Amino acid sequence: MPLFCCVNRATEDGLAPTIKTERSANHMIKLETERLIIRDPSHSDLAVWHKLLSDPTVMYHLQDIKTNSIEESENNLKDAVVEAKSEDRTKYFLVIELKETSAFVGSIGYTVTQETPAGKFAHIGYFILENYHNHGYVTEALKEVIRFAFENDGVYRMETGCFAENLASEQVMKKCGMIKEAERKSYVWHEGELKDRVEYRLLKDEWEKVACEPGQLK
Repeated sequence: MPLFCCVNRATEDGLAPTIKTERSANHMIKLETERLIIRDPSHSDLAVWHKLLSDPTVMYHLQDIKTNSIEESENNLKDAVVEAKSEDRTKYFLVIELKETSAFVGSIGYTVTQETPAGKFAHIGYFILENYHNHGYVTEALKEVIRFAFENDGVYRMETGCFAENLASEQVMKKCGMIKEAERKSYVWHEGELKDRVEYRLLKDEWEKVACEPGQLK
């Protein structure tokens, strides 16, 4: 792989709302949820960064960013660290780790694709190590990063998508209140065949409305 308008409401998964949001003077980000720390990467993350990006199972649907060597992973990490310190930052590639143990879970982040008078447009993505699947960590992290983007980074439109066959990823989007706006048939060539892709969005005013409804998101 957060300051709600309904700050005392639990998440839909029964978790407490965000504990803390920090952004240091050098623009580095550190977010906290009930179970997770979501932070900018550092050069010391190389071993786990490489483990994630080079894992063929984790990266099955993300082959365009899969790395094939420690050198490729190191270059990817260097770019993420440089971007984290940029005053004109447009890319937020964040580490997800467990609060209690500091164990590396995966990565989440977004890229600003456009700036408009209404606010920024951004595309978000996420992926975690296989042994942390089915614990709700991605949903928890995505809710927090969406909150940060809307409340602290001037984002107005957040969008994402996945292969239609990737039902687990699509379910995360739904749990976070994202709205399906397209299903693209035979859209991406992958593993020797054309596959369908689904696209989701969430606008800031849509998020604000759903976030303050009893039992929703927060």
